[in-house]
Amino acid sequence: MESPGTPDDSVCLRFTVSDTGVGIPTDKQAKLFQPFTQVDASTTRKYGGTGLGLVICQKFIEMMGGRIWFESEVGHGSQFHFTARFGLPTTPVDKPTKLLPSELEGLRVLVVDDNPTNRRILTALLTGWRMNPNAVDSGAAALETLTTAAKANEPFSLILLDVMMPEMDGFTVLEQIRKLPEIDRPTVLMLSSADQRGDIARARALGAAGFLLKPITPNELLNTVVTVLGQAQEQAEQISERTPQKSAASDARPLRILVAEDNKLNQLLAKRTLEKAGHSVAIANNGEEAVAAVNRETFDVVLMDVQMPVMDGFQATARIREQEIDSGKHQQIVAMTAHALKGDRERCLEMGMDGYVSKPIRNSELFSAIAAAVKDTHTSPGSPAALAPGLDGVPTDPGADVLRLPGDVSSQDRTCV
Repeated sequence: MESPGTPDDSVCLRFTVSDTGVGIPTDKQAKLFQPFTQVDASTTRKYGGTGLGLVICQKFIEMMGGRIWFESEVGHGSQFHFTARFGLPTTPVDKPTKLLPSELEGLRVLVVDDNPTNRRILTALLTGWRMNPNAVDSGAAALETLTTAAKANEPFSLILLDVMMPEMDGFTVLEQIRKLPEIDRPTVLMLSSADQRGDIARARALGAAGFLLKPITPNELLNTVVTVLGQAQEQAEQISERTPQKSAASDARPLRILVAEDNKLNQLLAKRTLEKAGHSVAIANNGEEAVAAVNRETFDVVLMDVQMPVMDGFQATARIREQEIDSGKHQQIVAMTAHALKGDRERCLEMGMDGYVSKPIRNSELFSAIAAAVKDTHTSPGSPAALAPGLDGVPTDPGADVLRLPGDVSSQDRTCV
């Protein structure tokens, strides 16, 4: 921006466009802005064109009160500079403020795109929105990164997946993700530079939450991310409203519940669902925070996610049980796990947990486990009462009351955009 001599009612901006091309010889530079002139006028020239591009640019720039010039060195490329004058508004402009959803802060996002420029732009945007992005250049790298993250109990909540990639395209990557049981089902937003017939339908069938065509504006991307991540939240709230109110969970006194969960969106959904049932909720981001919270205050129930960073759910439960040897108390702990694999329930009970629910969590199962834990505080871990699968008045239709945490939304619930 040039400030000297700038009138108060306008501003002069300077732009620079650089390349790393062949450069322009000194004896040809004087003719560059003449119409129908080529640096290489031979019939065998490598670079085409009519010789009018720079002439047209010069005319436009002069009409905007600016000028154009360049610097070039053979073998090292060129730098073209131009200025243009823009009028300033005569009245103050109200800048629209768009608050970012707080649940996006710290959200782990995996960017999968073979184009380095696209990766850089997406990473910068996500970082600016206070999210936590990681970028890879291929489908194989994406699968490896997702698997490593799952083993480290640091899963990704969102994947921005390019469709058109060599060796393994986006559709194949998504198919492979769905086949890996160790990967907690993340929300996937597919990005494509080609408008191929049937791509949106195919993305929907594979469970993608959204589908965007490039080029994508920052606002379009942000709005779509908020929309697809918010779908699970809206579904959970609608399902909660449809759930009959006559249940042990709703008839009982308000409870103080600790939710130990590292996923920001899962925290939000669990908190809202429990608060709608009249309970008071505290959040712990990992097992270490959960142990500290239990030592600090009294909870009726702890909902303990099994896979968490710093200290996982099993380690946290073991620490709490060790401390109870001296105190003589017994903290009710209900395990939450992303995979209903054979042996998971038994392992949770062996680790001293009192109940067990698997994701995607159904309201009936969640409230049943909570009610059983509170109702029978003297019941030993693993007893039928502590693991009651349902309560009178609570629906048991598998599709009627699912609390779908982000990454758990089934394909029929997703909407492509």
